[in-house]
Amino acid sequence: MSKIVIDSDKKKLGLNLKELFQYKDLFITLAIRDLKVRYAQTILGFVWAFLQPLSSLIIFTFVFNRVANVNTGTEAPYSIFAMSGMIAWTYFAFVLNQSGSSIIGAQGMIKKIYFPRLIIPLSKAVVGFVDFGIAFLLMMGLMLYFQYSPSSNIIYLPLFILLTVITSLAVGIWVSVLSIRYRDFQHIVPFITQFGLYATPIGYTANTAIQNLPEWLRIVYYLNPMAGVIDGFRWCILGTNPPTQYAYISFAIVILIFISGLFYFKKVEKIMADIV
Repeated sequence: MSKIVIDSDKKKLGLNLKELFQYKDLFITLAIRDLKVRYAQTILGFVWAFLQPLSSLIIFTFVFNRVANVNTGTEAPYSIFAMSGMIAWTYFAFVLNQSGSSIIGAQGMIKKIYFPRLIIPLSKAVVGFVDFGIAFLLMMGLMLYFQYSPSSNIIYLPLFILLTVITSLAVGIWVSVLSIRYRDFQHIVPFITQFGLYATPIGYTANTAIQNLPEWLRIVYYLNPMAGVIDGFRWCILGTNPPTQYAYISFAIVILIFISGLFYFKKVEKIMADIV
C-alpha cells in the first residue's frame, strides 16, 4: 500500500510532478466523469460538438468571405482556410471556458480530501480533445469535398498541436486560480472567448490585421498567444508562409504564462481549501 507523506520542510514552490503521476487514476476518473456529464441527458449528444464549429464556420464564411471578401493569400477554399485556424481555437476556447469554473465546481472535493489540485484543470484539457478531434474531422471532410491536399509541412503539425495544448493549459491554469480569488472572472471568461474569436486571425490572415499597423502595435497584436499558434497550423496544413518573427513573440508568451501559471497555482494550492 502506498503512503502519502506531507512534508512541511519541502520546497514550497516545487511542482512535484511525481505526485501528479501517483494520482493518475483520479485524473482519469475526473476526465471520464466530465465527458459523461457533458453529454448526459442531451437529445443530440455528440452532435452538439459538431454543430459548434460548423456554425462558427458558416458565420465566418458569410462575414469574411462573402461580405468582406478577405484575401486569404492561399489557393485553398475559404472554408478550409477558416477551419485550419478554428481547429486550434475550438480546443483553446473549450479549455479556457471549462477551467474558469473548474476549481469552484470541485470545491466539495477540495475541502474534504487531499490531492494535487492541478489535476482538475488538467482533466479539462483531456476532455477538450473531443472537440479538437471533431473539428479535425470536419477539416478532413472539407479537404475531401474540395479535393484539396494538405501541405508537406503537415509532418510538423504534432508540434503545433502540443503548443496548442500548452497554450490552453497556460491560460486555463491562470484563469482557474484567479477565478477562486476574484469570482468575476467566471463572467469575464465567456466574453474574452467571444472577443478572442474575432481578435485572433481565424477568419482572416494575421498579415491582413497588422499590415497597416506601426511596429509596436504589431508586437501588441502577437501578445495574443494563439496568434502564433494559428499561423503555425496554417503553415502546416495549407503551406502558407512560415510563422514570422512576430509569431515567436506569441511562442515566448506561451512559455512565460505556462511556467508562471504553474508556480502561482502551486503557491495558492496550500490555501485553496480556505478560499474556494
